[in-house]
Amino acid sequence: CFLVHYRALIFPLLIREGKPTPFFTFVLALLFCVYNGYLQGRSLSNYAKYPSGWLKDPCFITGFIGWLMGMAINIHSDHILRNLRKPGETGYKIPRGGMFEYVSGANFFGEILEWFGFALACCTTESLAFALCTLFILGSRAKQHHQ
Repeated sequence: CFLVHYRALIFPLLIREGKPTPFFTFVLALLFCVYNGYLQGRSLSNYAKYPSGWLKDPCFITGFIGWLMGMAINIHSDHILRNLRKPGETGYKIPRGGMFEYVSGANFFGEILEWFGFALACCTTESLAFALCTLFILGSRAKQHHQ
């Protein structure tokens, strides 16, 4: 789940021209992703202990379904956002459709759901810490976008 994450592999290939990302923000995001990837990989490969039937456990299944649903919401919401404006058009537009009918930051909601599903499927302290960081960071961004 962690390695095939949409934002890391697919999203960068789909985005159009936009505002440039400041170099310092890029470096901080890169450092966070490298450190978080190391923590997740290390905890899952070296420390997490699962019973032989873990992949059939309701906790894992529920978490995996939550991760899949969150990723689907995230992908669909980003598709809506990418197609809000025609080429060359500027200005703010309110997104419609999909989960945007229920929450103003559907892309953020999808990502938060995705990582809480991951945390439930993994049942590690590190995956829960990542889900909480995602909630706090994207939750504040969602509030800002809503305003």
